[in-house]
Amino acid sequence: MSKLELKVPPVALFLIFVVVMHRLSRMFPVANVDLPFAAVVAFVCFVVSGVIGLAGVWEFRRAKTTVNPTKPENASSVVDTGVFAYTRNPMYVALLILLIGLGYWLENWASLLCPVLFVLYMNRFQIQPEERALEALFREDYLLYKQRVRRWI
Repeated sequence: MSKLELKVPPVALFLIFVVVMHRLSRMFPVANVDLPFAAVVAFVCFVVSGVIGLAGVWEFRRAKTTVNPTKPENASSVVDTGVFAYTRNPMYVALLILLIGLGYWLENWASLLCPVLFVLYMNRFQIQPEERALEALFREDYLLYKQRVRRWI
């Protein structure tokens, strides 16, 4: 299982989940449900996701460190400013919010379960290996950051 660690870029995983969610909504119409304001909720999720995700990229660029999630060992600093003062993984939070918005827009319970699987996969195969690499690089600085700021929200 550790062969999957840091192998699937989060954006690629996100796209896989988008396809799976769409297929599930078509394969299991019995799981369809009428949700209020589906288009509005999806749009709000899209906007909020964009703001959070771009804020994370902006802070990484400002700190002149890597945004490549498959190479955390190339990080040059612990970024704890801006959106990183509230979540250690704003870009992943943004992808999660997009998946939740899509599931809500599809109005399908099977699709709405996929964001939970996304979080489980990300925690195990992306975030935990990233955290190990960052702890090795930045030791006490990163450990203190982990104590102050939550992983997701």
